[in-house]
Amino acid sequence: MIDALRSELTRSRRPGVLGAWLGLTALFTVMIVVVIFQLSTDPAGVPAAGPGVAFPTLEMLQSAQGLVAPLASASSMFGVVTLAFWAVLTASDHSTGLVRLLVSAQPRRWKLVAGKVGALVVWTAVATAVAVVVDLLVAPMIGGTSDLDLTAWGTDVASVLAGAWVNLFLALLVWGMIGLVLAVVTRSAAIAVSAGAGWVLVVESVLSAAFDGLRNWLPGSTISALASGGNDVIPYGSALALAAAYVLVCLGVTLAVFTRRDITD
Repeated sequence: MIDALRSELTRSRRPGVLGAWLGLTALFTVMIVVVIFQLSTDPAGVPAAGPGVAFPTLEMLQSAQGLVAPLASASSMFGVVTLAFWAVLTASDHSTGLVRLLVSAQPRRWKLVAGKVGALVVWTAVATAVAVVVDLLVAPMIGGTSDLDLTAWGTDVASVLAGAWVNLFLALLVWGMIGLVLAVVTRSAAIAVSAGAGWVLVVESVLSAAFDGLRNWLPGSTISALASGGNDVIPYGSALALAAAYVLVCLGVTLAVFTRRDITD
């Protein structure tokens, strides 16, 4: 399994792919920080939410957690990026025919899945770190130009940043697993990305509006609550448990499909 992990890390360490992933993560971090503080000075007030984004309140922005509030707010945006790159790096094995060589060299296909997941988890951790570092650099500069009282940001910075990294990483891990299973089932990165983005921007909002009680069980709401460390709708413990269930289901389906599918012909 270690060999499979090393192989996946080497093959996925392509400058174009990783550069785009990390670059989009940094760009979205800067964008959400600027937008949030721009809206904080709007006389109309901060909106409750936007497509894939839940804006923090002014009270939240001025608390110690306000330093990392943009990360939780844009977790769905980061999630779609993560889903896309998990899907691309998975589906490309099928589109290029590389998967036939891999399963011929390693008959125990579960090891290939474990290596793929392990490598993508590593890069997801790196992308999460990029988001946290960019937020740490940009938020004080942009926030300093606003009229908000940000003195609380200097309180327990290390634990605030560590907690934000853990919560965002766990949230992105769920998004990545969704991209993985969609790519394995469909063998198409385009379908996987379209389904993920469509779910965040359209489907889940419609379902939440139509069935109020269903919101607590939908993946987008669950992952957003996880990234925020829990919210008024879904406590952190419940979000963590549901997220773990989603990961296990995605991993189980991925293993079942990949190990049973006829790939060598």
